[in-house]
Amino acid sequence: MKNYQKYSKGYFMPPTIDTEWMKKDAPDHAPIWCSVDMRDGNQALVIPMSLDQKLEFYKMLLKVGFKEIEVGFPAASDTEYEFLRRLVEDDLIPDDVTVQVLTQAREHIIRKTFEALKGVKNAIVHVYNSTSVAQREQVFRKSKEEIKQMAVDGAKLLKELTEEAGANYRFEYSPESFTGTEPEYALEVCNAVLDVWQPTPDHKAIINLPATVEMSMPHVFGMQIAYMNQNLKYRDGVVLSLHPHNDRGCGVADTEMGLLAGADRVEGTLFGNGERTGNVDLVTVGMNMFALGIDPQLDFSNMPELVETYETLTGMEVGPRQPYAGQLVFAAFSGSHQDAIAKGMKWKDEKNPDKWTLPYLYIDPKDVGREYDGDVIRINSQSGKGGVGFIMEKKYGIDMPKKMREDFGYCVKGVSDHKHKELMPDEIYKIFQDEYVNIETPYKLIDFLLKKEPDGTRSGTVEVEIDGKHETFDARGNGRLDAVSYAIQRELGVTYKDLTYSEHALELGQSSRAMAYIGITGTDGKITWGAGMDTDIITASIQALFSAVNRMKAGK
Repeated sequence: MKNYQKYSKGYFMPPTIDTEWMKKDAPDHAPIWCSVDMRDGNQALVIPMSLDQKLEFYKMLLKVGFKEIEVGFPAASDTEYEFLRRLVEDDLIPDDVTVQVLTQAREHIIRKTFEALKGVKNAIVHVYNSTSVAQREQVFRKSKEEIKQMAVDGAKLLKELTEEAGANYRFEYSPESFTGTEPEYALEVCNAVLDVWQPTPDHKAIINLPATVEMSMPHVFGMQIAYMNQNLKYRDGVVLSLHPHNDRGCGVADTEMGLLAGADRVEGTLFGNGERTGNVDLVTVGMNMFALGIDPQLDFSNMPELVETYETLTGMEVGPRQPYAGQLVFAAFSGSHQDAIAKGMKWKDEKNPDKWTLPYLYIDPKDVGREYDGDVIRINSQSGKGGVGFIMEKKYGIDMPKKMREDFGYCVKGVSDHKHKELMPDEIYKIFQDEYVNIETPYKLIDFLLKKEPDGTRSGTVEVEIDGKHETFDARGNGRLDAVSYAIQRELGVTYKDLTYSEHALELGQSSRAMAYIGITGTDGKITWGAGMDTDIITASIQALFSAVNRMKAGK
């Protein structure tokens, strides 16, 4: 590509830090989660949510389990202001939930924000100003001291207005565009704000470090967080918070590195909605913890409902490959993948292990409200016998012999390839019925009567319809199936060998149906398969034989 020379690193490496945190392989507990869907997410929508839509979204966040929710920027618009007032006046804020409001470090905006907060029991007032080199030079055209003074003045006003209101609000400060700020200067500004607030372990302040624009590889962001964690004043009175965006597509990785580096809290959105490439996706971060055996303290057990509600209210779409939530994230089309999953499922049923270790399935789809037969094994022209057999067995109770599964797998692949489409389970079942079960052309079984002789053999007759005419053949053999097979080969001029047979019940009870499968080997060495279904297992087996003979006659 051209023009790569115009870019340079816009971030700053921190001074020397203790790197012991890099040796951790995972966090040992979930962070404090704060949803910013109602503010960061909402402002990024083409059509922002209405007041009623925001209320429904807010209730969804409560259901998921969020205890801190940034409900908006009350001074930004009437809708934002009225939404917070609606929460207060309709008593919609549970006692264990804290609402967060955002304000710039500007006096008139802060005062308007406090008006909206009247009556709120638990609130976080989140004040911010931008500190990056680019913002200082290009937007504000102010010195470092002037920018720091903006933060300090905002912090003082928050404290004064809270005391005037007789409230017990918590405070949060963000050096916006932290990732483009010199770490030493970001630390200086944050410590100056903390000097105003004088936080304690019993009344903590939040220092929130936004990757407003993601600029570096995740390990660099992790080192920036570690530097702040190791050098902030009042550290035991500070909740260190992350607010990653996803410009480089590494928002989740940044968050995980930041948590290892000492962060206590994460701000983000469901499915990563937000400006540009979005905020960090809290669903992915939480589910990543879940998959490592860590309780995320958020409930994503009904992912399909969560996705549907989110898409309805925001007008956004969750991509089909979105981790954990997308329609295709558990889907296996590849034949080898399907075969491994099917065998893994069988192994799980046999061994009943206490840990989940199945091939190709990072987590159990059922834990997020998905089903194995419709969500995991999906059939198209790339699929194989394992996947097709899995669907037939799990959904319809059809347990074909191994070699018949392979034959049927090729049959299904051919149909999918010809139609250029994925096949649904009911379509696959219909192919099986049409191609293998009780095939009656050109030879149709009408009836059979066989009795046991003193020497143990079976003898009698088999009645067949051929081109509309009924024919009755004498039959004799070591068993009923052998007797009918002998009659067919003698009377119809059909030659085959190595008859392979299996059977099973489809249901339990007196009126249950039985399935029988028969494979016959022609003179060319090719095995042709047929299936029979009937309430009588003997009839089903003979129907299966006729199906195989008819399919052989048709060259299948």
